[in-house]
Amino acid sequence: MSELIKYHVQNHIAVITLYNPPANAYSYEMMMQLDAAILKARMDQEVHVLLLRGSGDKFFCAGADIEMLGNMTPEFKYYFCIHANETLNRLEQTSKLVVAALNGHTVGGGLEIAMAADIRIAKADGGKVGLPEVHLGVLPGTGGTQRLARLIGASKSIELMATGNNLSFDEAKDLGIINHIIPAENFDEDAMAYAQTFTPPHKASFAVGAIKRAVQSGVQMGFQDGLALERELQQQLFKSQDALEGISAFNEKRTPEFKGA
Repeated sequence: MSELIKYHVQNHIAVITLYNPPANAYSYEMMMQLDAAILKARMDQEVHVLLLRGSGDKFFCAGADIEMLGNMTPEFKYYFCIHANETLNRLEQTSKLVVAALNGHTVGGGLEIAMAADIRIAKADGGKVGLPEVHLGVLPGTGGTQRLARLIGASKSIELMATGNNLSFDEAKDLGIINHIIPAENFDEDAMAYAQTFTPPHKASFAVGAIKRAVQSGVQMGFQDGLALERELQQQLFKSQDALEGISAFNEKRTPEFKGA
């Protein structure tokens, strides 16, 4: 099996690169490798943030490999969608912050992958985003209909998916699909620097992960259940070394030195 996901850890950041040049289209094999990389990062106590990117400088990911889909039976297409959904759910629910660095076009299933991240940053004038699956006679079937609606609302997401139109990164930022746009020069280095702001000693990464869990799980619950989850996570944080350090540093009027514990 080819290496379709490249993985390395740098400065407490697990860098996960989609590697299938030129468009980084994903296959069943790539999803299997992505799933393994997510689990590896999730279980590594030295990793505090996941940074997801595409290889090259023109595509983050162009979505599923259409030639591969054309060779699949309808039944296998269905099971492939189930597996891809499970992988992206794992990415979304891991208790570590996930930043997607959109280094190029991010369309179809590529945008569905990016939307499973917590924060999306994009390279200035680097490409387009969109969910054009309607042009193939199908819908965005890897969580796209649900995640896009939660990001930008039902009406606008229906319009975007039903027309199949692509948006510039600037237009996507205005809608709330993209959080930040970063200059193209030194994009990779700046994306790493941005991800590092969420790692110790700069941030209490345990607290960042708890914030993520409270939001991602809480929005699926009723309000009172969400509040109960928030209280449970806060109780865990009060017992952490970072909470002790943060409160002590505030009282002592110094910059805290967090350890992610």
